[in-house]
Amino acid sequence: MQATENGETGEGGAFAPVLEAVRSTGWTSTVLDLDGVGDKAAFLGRCADALALPGWTGRNWDALADSLKDLSWLPVARGRLLLVARWRGFADAAPADWRAAQDVFASAEAHWRGRAEGFAVLLSVDTGR
Repeated sequence: MQATENGETGEGGAFAPVLEAVRSTGWTSTVLDLDGVGDKAAFLGRCADALALPGWTGRNWDALADSLKDLSWLPVARGRLLLVARWRGFADAAPADWRAAQDVFASAEAHWRGRAEGFAVLLSVDTGR
């Protein structure tokens, strides 16, 4: 399932109120729904779709990291929130790749920390898989 800017996921937009509150501050918000993602290729593809990465962006960890540190292809915003939903299946199926993804997210957050334009990644904690 493709994630959307408005928080609509297969769960009926459960994150919509949070994402709307974030947007009211001038930040943009995107849900990265990892339902059904079981490997690195699927994860990177889902990221490319959800984040609207330019077509020339490579499908590897370095390219994703670079893209999250250079958001010049997106409209200007005060900041950006990426909410990662239904990630446990990916974490279980490909633990090394999940750790790599977390490293990329952490690196992007560190890059934007202290800058005028912010960037944050939140992991949705759910009780189901």
